[in-house]
Amino acid sequence: MRLSCLPTCLGFDTKKVSFDQIPVVSDQDEEPRIPKEARKVLHRLAAEWADVEDCRALEVMQLKGAMTNEVYQIRWPSSVGGNVRKVLVRVYGEGVEVFFNRDDEIQTFECMSKHGQGPRLLGRFPNGRVEEFIHARTLSAADLRDPEISALVASKLREFHDLNMPGIKTVVLWDRLRNWLKAARSMCSSEEVKEFCLDTMEEEITSLESHLSGEDPIIGFCHNDLQYGNIMMDEDTRSVTIIDYEYASFNPVAYDLANHFCEMAADYHTETPHILDFNKYPDFEERKKFVVNYLSSSGEKLDNVKVEKLVESIEKYALASHLVWGLWGIISDHVNEIDFDYMEYARQRFQQYWFMKETAFPQTE
Repeated sequence: MRLSCLPTCLGFDTKKVSFDQIPVVSDQDEEPRIPKEARKVLHRLAAEWADVEDCRALEVMQLKGAMTNEVYQIRWPSSVGGNVRKVLVRVYGEGVEVFFNRDDEIQTFECMSKHGQGPRLLGRFPNGRVEEFIHARTLSAADLRDPEISALVASKLREFHDLNMPGIKTVVLWDRLRNWLKAARSMCSSEEVKEFCLDTMEEEITSLESHLSGEDPIIGFCHNDLQYGNIMMDEDTRSVTIIDYEYASFNPVAYDLANHFCEMAADYHTETPHILDFNKYPDFEERKKFVVNYLSSSGEKLDNVKVEKLVESIEKYALASHLVWGLWGIISDHVNEIDFDYMEYARQRFQQYWFMKETAFPQTE
C-alpha cells in the first residue's frame, strides 16, 4: 500500500458475499439465525413443493463476506434422488437506508430478473427477502486476474450497461457523493471530520465533477459495486451472472469499470478483510485488455482512439470510486454492527484518492 503524497489533514495511525459457510443451524435450534417473519415465508414456500416432506425441516447456513446485509443459504431435504431444495435469505443490514432506497433496489432486482440477469424474487418479509439460489460459484479475488474469466466479466458488464432499465437516465454519482458526505459529517466527531478532511470534501467533489463531466461520458446502467463476491460463474457453461444491485443506477460506464479495477486490491476473505493492497491494481496493459474485451463484446469495430480514451477516463473515475467507498466506510462504521473495520477501510480509500489525484490531475493544487 503506497502512503506517500498525502495531505497533512489525513492521519495515519469488505462490504461484501461469498459462499464460504458458517456451521449449519437447524430450525429446531434454540437460537434462530434468521427472523421469525422470514421463517414463515420459508415454511409457506416449502409447503408448495411436493418433494419436501416437512417444510419446517430446514437447515440454515450463514454465508461469510457480506458487509451490508446478512446472507443465509436455506435448504430442505428432498424426497427425489437424495437432492436438496435451496434458497437464499437476505436480511437487510441496519442503517443502510442512508446508502440507497430499498424500494428502488427491489424494483431493480425484479426488473433484472425479468431481463434474465439474476435470481428470482421468491418472497419478502419486513427486513429482508428470499431469493432463488443460483447454482454457480462466487468468484474469488484471484479469479478477477484470470484472463479468461476477466474477459467473461468484461463481456457481461457491457451487457449489463446496455440494459434498457426503467427510470430517467441521469447520473447518480455526484448527488450520491454529496448525500453521503452530508451523512458522514452528521455522524462524525470533530476529530474524524478533521482526519478525513470532511469540511473541504465538498470542494474535492465539485472539482472532480467539473473535470470529469466535461469529457462527455458514456452513460449506462451501472452496478457500482462490482467486486468479486458479486459475480457468479457456472463452471459447466462458463456463463457469468452479476448479482446484488443495491447500489445500481445510471452512471458513467467509466466509473463502473474504474470501481471494478479498484476492487482488485481487495480480498474480503482473509483474516484482515479490510486491508487493501493497491499493488494489485491492474497495470495499464491489463486495464487496456479489459477495455478491449468490453468494447468488442458488443460486436462494434474497435477504434484505438476510443479504447485509449476510455482507459484514460477510467483512471480519473477511480478517484470518484475512492471517495464513494471512503465515505461508505465512515458511515458504515457508525451504523453497521458487522465485524469489519470500516474506518480503517475508509482511511485506505481516502489515502489512495490523494495519491492518485496528483497523477490524474498533476496541475491540480
